[in-house]
Amino acid sequence: MTITEKILADHCGKKEVLCGELINAKVDLILANDITAPIAIKEFKKTGAKKVFNKERIALIPDHFAPQKDIQAAEQCKSIREFAGEHELSLYFEVGRMGVEHALLPEQGLVLPGDLVIGADSHTCTYGALGAFSTGVGSTDVAAAMATGECWFKVPESMKFIYYGKLNKWVSGKDLILMTIGDIGVDGALYRAMEFQGEIIEKLPMSGRLTMCNMAIEAGGKSGIIVPDNITKEYVQSRAKREYKFYESDSNSSYVEVKEYDCSKIEPVVACPHLPSNTKYATELTDISIDQVVIGSCTNGRLEDIREAESIIRGKSVNSNVRMIVIPATQQIYKDAMKEGLLESFIDCGAVVSTPTCGPCLGGYMGILAKGERALATTNRNFVGRMGHPESEVYLSNPSVAAASALLGRIAHPEEVGK
Repeated sequence: MTITEKILADHCGKKEVLCGELINAKVDLILANDITAPIAIKEFKKTGAKKVFNKERIALIPDHFAPQKDIQAAEQCKSIREFAGEHELSLYFEVGRMGVEHALLPEQGLVLPGDLVIGADSHTCTYGALGAFSTGVGSTDVAAAMATGECWFKVPESMKFIYYGKLNKWVSGKDLILMTIGDIGVDGALYRAMEFQGEIIEKLPMSGRLTMCNMAIEAGGKSGIIVPDNITKEYVQSRAKREYKFYESDSNSSYVEVKEYDCSKIEPVVACPHLPSNTKYATELTDISIDQVVIGSCTNGRLEDIREAESIIRGKSVNSNVRMIVIPATQQIYKDAMKEGLLESFIDCGAVVSTPTCGPCLGGYMGILAKGERALATTNRNFVGRMGHPESEVYLSNPSVAAASALLGRIAHPEEVGK
């Protein structure tokens, strides 16, 4: 079996599972945010359940419209705060303690290798970077799982992606996943587990792995996953709040498709409007002017991402025609970036630094685009109207390209600005 099949089999109490099989499996963690949790809470109450299955295994994180941007957002956040209090949930993260959910939970050691995790957010697939099976589900499935501790699944087929060669300078996990989506399309892995392997993945830091698995959904994937190794162990052993288990795929595992990529040929990649699969190299887009740059999100708001962007802008000035918005993904990342002087660098160069929030990624707030404006962001989606007006445009890139572009007022390769 593949790593995905082994995790699912263990969680449904079977020796093996087959692709396409419908199963009911126990979940290790359930999460929802200030947009999706209120719906789940309403459905939970309809079930008649008096208490949740486990008050230590339900994470409610107000991160999309929080700190509350308007009255409606305040009401949504209030509803999940009250539910968390009523059921004594230990994993409710209020403003000041919260962060972008998919950065916060791994950082806090709440998602671990071998886990089965569901979340009422499509980017729940992020946690596959730790060797967990994690996937986004609807709010009604979350409601049922909060009551029973279980969820139903169709066992997905697995695709294998092998990355070999040597990464060029300024190429990261973001470029690998954008390149992959550009190759297979936004439905190229529809309801499949995307298993990332190869010598490049074996050397990729956890931050890059989290970025790659985060965007599996942008290829239609049910999940993204990486077999855990020493990098995984180093990341989780000091964080883990409970025991965990490393799974691996058998050497004779069956994959519906195998793709191989020579990474020595890859340059920094940019996804153009209005699909993550509409990819080109940054060097092909240097005539595209921009109005806004966003560094942050569950895709690229980690400390490594902020360091990378800061190394580009240090001692320089943001272009006078550009708004640069930097959003550390968690309070801990904010503190670490502050201690390292990174935030001061951004402010000195003319950028604004925000408290942790999803904010502009989903067109929530903290950077909405007007008609005709263009943004280059380290986020994960660039659909029509994603960041504001339906006649605005969003381009996606890694942090170094975003930072270089903020300086030049147009899409730029980092080498254009030097260090």
